[in-house]
Amino acid sequence: MSGPTDSDYALKSANARLVDAPVLNYLPPRSRSYSPGIAVIGAGGISSAHLDAYRAAGYDVRVICNRTLAKAEERRNAFFPQAETSSDFEAVLNRDDIEIVDITTHPEARYAMIERALQSGKHVLSQKPFVLKLDSGLRLVELAEKRSLKLAVNQNGRWAPHLSYMREAVKSGLIGQIVSCHVGIHWNHGWIKGTTFETNHHLVFQDFAIHWFDFLVSLIGDRASSVVATNARAVDQDVAPPLLAQALVQFEGGQASFVFNGATKYGPLDCTYICGTKGSLVSTGPSLGTQSVELWTERGVARPELVGTWFNDGFRGAMGELMCAIEDDRAPLHNARDNLASIALTTAAVRSAVEGNIVHIF
Repeated sequence: MSGPTDSDYALKSANARLVDAPVLNYLPPRSRSYSPGIAVIGAGGISSAHLDAYRAAGYDVRVICNRTLAKAEERRNAFFPQAETSSDFEAVLNRDDIEIVDITTHPEARYAMIERALQSGKHVLSQKPFVLKLDSGLRLVELAEKRSLKLAVNQNGRWAPHLSYMREAVKSGLIGQIVSCHVGIHWNHGWIKGTTFETNHHLVFQDFAIHWFDFLVSLIGDRASSVVATNARAVDQDVAPPLLAQALVQFEGGQASFVFNGATKYGPLDCTYICGTKGSLVSTGPSLGTQSVELWTERGVARPELVGTWFNDGFRGAMGELMCAIEDDRAPLHNARDNLASIALTTAAVRSAVEGNIVHIF
């Protein structure tokens, strides 16, 4: 009796014919006619990506607010010369011409600012994570819903071209039911040395991996049941937080794995693989912004030619989707209530890494 061949063990690539890629609506959304006045709160490093994206999209940024006025002026001069600047958050909230407040500050300051913005009748786009504790997030969600306002979270990775295309492919049923999702990202995160980010011991999970926890939630909803995670310092890293982290997520009928190596000095790699009952999706490349996607089904393999980049289409998409949701009076794709499931995953991963055991999500 002959034994299995290497082909039986899938050690050889299957031959598949090249087929046309499905046309999917993965590009950043645009409102039909709604053009609200926007206030950007916080002029730190990430605000440049927000403002650059808004300028490219033609959004109406009317004021940039920061505690240090000079920083607000610097951002204004670089991106929106016609905008006003302010160091008075309350004064910005009192402006009738501001409908959306984009809060880009660090997490510790966000809760109070989001609460005040909602109390003032403003729609809010919050930088992620919008809160650090689930009960705090729920209070803000309920406040927004009580006041009939939209509260969205800047999970801009949802509009990274490769992640957006894969999500829409899953949503369209092209690969059937999800069996697994596996993410491996290897990059150099040493740029945080000397910055405020270095004070966060769980930075990789809370500020970086949350994009992919959120991506998984966009695929499976709140079906995750447990998480086991670890983190560790790389042998030669010179920044404070551990740059190595991994997590295994269990959900009914499937699992997901995440491996993050923020201490990769040479040969960066970013790979996302989704397996379904009717097909698979894979995206790979040397960085978050350079990715090639393949869709494998019974028909063959499709290789869509995607346009755009995560920076800054992701930021344009986050604000654009909020504007569309306000215009259509519906929940935005990245609404804060759904984002609580992403925060729950992140929180469970951190807790598991600290306690060294499996954490169940209820």
